[in-house]
Amino acid sequence: MSFEQRGEAVVAAHSLEELKLIYRVLHRHLAEHTELMDTHFLIELQNFLHERARSEGVDPTNHGEWDMWLGNADAPSCELRVSRRKRSASDDGANRA
Repeated sequence: MSFEQRGEAVVAAHSLEELKLIYRVLHRHLAEHTELMDTHFLIELQNFLHERARSEGVDPTNHGEWDMWLGNADAPSCELRVSRRKRSASDDGANRA
């Protein structure tokens, strides 16, 4: 792992496993830190990881495959995630009234 400054940018070299860990932690806390969602760092990290996953035969649009590849062995199913989102959205609407 290393960091190198090139002009205004910082270039980093990290192992794939470290990048997966960083992504998992950032993604887990996006709801708490929505300002991270549109950062170039997170977008480029996700794009890089998607490309690597595809090159290994993993479909990143299949959340189960994607989670396993990332190392999220205990990740909830898509159905559970969607039900939580729907419940949260309906709870928010009820609280606004």
